[in-house]
Amino acid sequence: MILELADIRIPPGKQAEFDAAIRHGVETVIAQARGFRGYKVNKGVESPERYILMIYWETLEDHTVAFRGGPLFAQWRAIVGPYFAQPPVVEHFTLVAKSA
Repeated sequence: MILELADIRIPPGKQAEFDAAIRHGVETVIAQARGFRGYKVNKGVESPERYILMIYWETLEDHTVAFRGGPLFAQWRAIVGPYFAQPPVVEHFTLVAKSA
């Protein structure tokens, strides 16, 4: 399992719109992607224009090749891209340990 972590910044005052857009984008577009296993979105407390999107993928290639190279990526970006204040920083992680 791979964790994609996207650090997203949006313009001030757009939080309510973006909250709805990111949920809609993940649940209607990304959820269709091969290897999608779930997601979480967290919003900054001290920096409410900062979001952390965590998407769980079966393999790295499910995200980097199948999703990003396919038609779903353009659909996703059409929904959330207009809210980006800057390009998101995206990295991938593997699990080392977790609590019960």
